[in-house]
Amino acid sequence: MVLKDVKVGQTVKVVKLTGEGPVRRRIMDMGITKGVEIYVRKVAPLGDPMELTVRGYELSIRKADAEMVVVE
Repeated sequence: MVLKDVKVGQTVKVVKLTGEGPVRRRIMDMGITKGVEIYVRKVAPLGDPMELTVRGYELSIRKADAEMVVVE
């Protein structure tokens, strides 16, 4: 399952990142790394972006980026 498919209110754990190069680096710089827990707080009315809680802070991420994060 990928992060963009997670429902509001769920907490998931990152298994791996599938992005390449600068995109993958940007996701990792935001604190989304293997083993981190992510809580999905909100999703915008049209579905983009998603608001997450990662490592104790709020983060908004586009669905295109969320598609590169494999979670369990």
